Amino acid sequence: MKKGRRATIIDVGRHAGVSAKTVSRVFNAEPHVSEALRERVHAAAKELNYHPNMMARALVRQRSHLIGLVYENPSPSYVTELQMGVLQRLRDERYQLVVLPVTSISERAGEVVGLLRSAALDGVVLAPPASDHPGILADLATAGIRCARIAPTRLLDAAPGNTVDDVTAAREIAEHLISLGHRDIAIIKGDPTHASSEARLLGYSQAFFGAGLTMRLDRIEPGDYTRESGHAAAARLLDQNDRPTAILAQNDEMAVGALIAARERGLGVPDQLSIAGFDDSDIARIALPALTTVRQPVFEMAVEATDMVIAQLEGVPFRPLSAHRHELVIRQSSAPPSA
Repeated sequence: MKKGRRATIIDVGRHAGVSAKTVSRVFNAEPHVSEALRERVHAAAKELNYHPNMMARALVRQRSHLIGLVYENPSPSYVTELQMGVLQRLRDERYQLVVLPVTSISERAGEVVGLLRSAALDGVVLAPPASDHPGILADLATAGIRCARIAPTRLLDAAPGNTVDDVTAAREIAEHLISLGHRDIAIIKGDPTHASSEARLLGYSQAFFGAGLTMRLDRIEPGDYTRESGHAAAARLLDQNDRPTAILAQNDEMAVGALIAARERGLGVPDQLSIAGFDDSDIARIALPALTTVRQPVFEMAVEATDMVIAQLEGVPFRPLSAHRHELVIRQSSAPPSA
């Protein structure tokens, strides 16, 4: 083979002493090929620095072997968990990941499936809020693109996916603060276009009602799941004359924003203010103090959702809907209210 020329499947076959068709069968993981022959072909490919042409394979087999991940969530920790979960499942698979962040699912829902089709994806994993959007689900079904959903709260029979009980999880973390003696608890809500925001608010309200507490509207501040929005919301709450003794933030990024706002005002956490988050992302564990939160198994859910997509593409039986457990994680950011 001439120096500088890219190796072809024919070159690999000659080097391994087999036909190009046999090389193709090896790289396509077809059955009835001995392990010794597979090793010989892979060794020849490695020596020649040969890599299969994915576009050519896609044209021949009408498969791109590309799986997309659509998400909107602005939390870096959450997104990292999603991506790592998908990549973990794709390790040693013929499929590759295409990351497709969307700035606003609610505003660009009509463009999402067109974007997927133009990228020639075989399947897609949908994270919230795309996983709850009926228009996207309908468009995917029409286009014949296989999908799996992470943490949907609506239309659970519309497509495969896995769930987590946001309502119960939110109720439990609110009950934790109440059990410590807090009666004046503020709330920082997440993005209203995410169904999880209303589900978590419902869980908080159940805990308040069960304890005979009133959920005051002036103690509920809007946020959008970003650290900046949590900081701004906490600043408004903490600048009131009768500031709350505890804050429930609907994710960890906003909870860290609240921690910063408290520190700027000279308030000790948890001595003068308790703060609780949601998700148990990396930032919850490294914050000072470490955050009391609810663990959502985002990594595991991403692994399983990717497995669901692959199962559909390969024609393998799978369970189309599964539930994951949450866990209340009590750390140093919550304590009884000071006298």
